[in-house]
Amino acid sequence: MGDFDNREREEVFSKKVRAGKRTYFFDVKATRSNDYYVTITESKKRLEDGVFIKHKIFLYKEDFEKFAEGLKETIEYIKDNQEVVEKRYEFSETPEAAKTSADEDFSFEI
Repeated sequence: MGDFDNREREEVFSKKVRAGKRTYFFDVKATRSNDYYVTITESKKRLEDGVFIKHKIFLYKEDFEKFAEGLKETIEYIKDNQEVVEKRYEFSETPEAAKTSADEDFSFEI
């Protein structure tokens, strides 16, 4: 049984995206029957105690198209109604520059 539990959470691929105070993890995992699915995790440090809080969603391959379509439509709505400036987080940023941009959310294209 222990082997199956490990198999269920086997990581096949992982992409880490740092965006200011948040880090996003896009992970491809395999089920017991070797079916792939995606977990999307947001990790953010809580200011009060420095503990990292994680929020995770599971995205199954039969939902990819609808999910991507919904996300694209939602992002386009915001871009049509407000200016969206994507932040580029560079390691060479001065602490002041990093501080001013860190409170703003980042956006991405599909």
